[in-house]
Amino acid sequence: MVVDSVRRGQLLRQVRGLGTLVPEEIRWIPAATDGRVERRLVLPGTAVKSETVLLELSNPELQQTAIDAEYQLKAAQADYESLKVRLESTLLDQRSAATTVQSDYLQAKLQVEVDEKLAKSGLGSELKAQLSRAKADALATRNEMEMKRLSIYSESSQAQLAAQQAKIEQFRALYNLKRSQVEGLRVRAGIDGVLQLLPVEVGQRVAAGTNLARVSQPSKLKRRSRLQRRRPRTSSTAKRLPSTLTTESSRATWCGSIPRR
Repeated sequence: MVVDSVRRGQLLRQVRGLGTLVPEEIRWIPAATDGRVERRLVLPGTAVKSETVLLELSNPELQQTAIDAEYQLKAAQADYESLKVRLESTLLDQRSAATTVQSDYLQAKLQVEVDEKLAKSGLGSELKAQLSRAKADALATRNEMEMKRLSIYSESSQAQLAAQQAKIEQFRALYNLKRSQVEGLRVRAGIDGVLQLLPVEVGQRVAAGTNLARVSQPSKLKRRSRLQRRRPRTSSTAKRLPSTLTTESSRATWCGSIPRR
C-alpha cells in the first residue's frame, strides 16, 4: 500500500438550468406633456421604425398656447420691420439735414476767402469779411453738432433694433418650445424595433412622465438563466470523495475514497 498526500487542484462543476432570451435594449416611451389618448395607431407585436407614430394625444390648452405663441412671434417680427422703416426714414432726414449744413458751411468758407482777399486788396469792406468769418465759424460749429447727432442717432437705431430682435428671439424660443410639445402629442417609437406594450386605452388621460409604450430591439438578445440552488447532502456517503492515485515508482493505480472534512 502506497501512502501519499492529497494536493489541491481544480474541481469543475457543471450546472444546468432553464433560461430565456431577452432583448438587450428596451425603451419605455413616456408622455412629454399631459394629454388625452385619442388614437392607438399600432398594436403590440408590430415592427416599428424610429419615426413610427404609436399614439395620438390631445391637449387643447397646449395647442392654444402654441397658437398664441405663434401670433406673438409674428407680431414681434412685424413690429421689428415697422420700427426699422421708421428709424431708416428718420435717419435719412438726419442725413439730409447734416448734408445741408455741411454744404452751407463749405460755401461760407469759400465766401470768407473771397471777402478777405477783396478786403486786403482794398476792393472790399473789412466789415463784410469779418461777418463772413463769423458766419463760417457758426456753420462750422453747427456742422460738427449735426455730425455728432447723426452718429448718435445711428447708434441709437442699432440699439433699438437689437432690443426688438431680442424680443423676437424670446418669442421664437417660446414658440419652438410649444410647437415641440404639440409635436410630442404624436408619440413616436424613437428606435427601430418591435412594439411590446401599449398599456393605455383610447380616452384615458395621462400625466407627463407616464409610460405610454415599450419598444425593444429583438436583433440584440441576451440570456437570462434561472438556476435553483441545491443543498449539499449530509448523508455519510457524501462525506467521502472518490479518488484515483498513481505512483511513479511502481506505476500502479490505486482507487479509493478520501474523507471529506
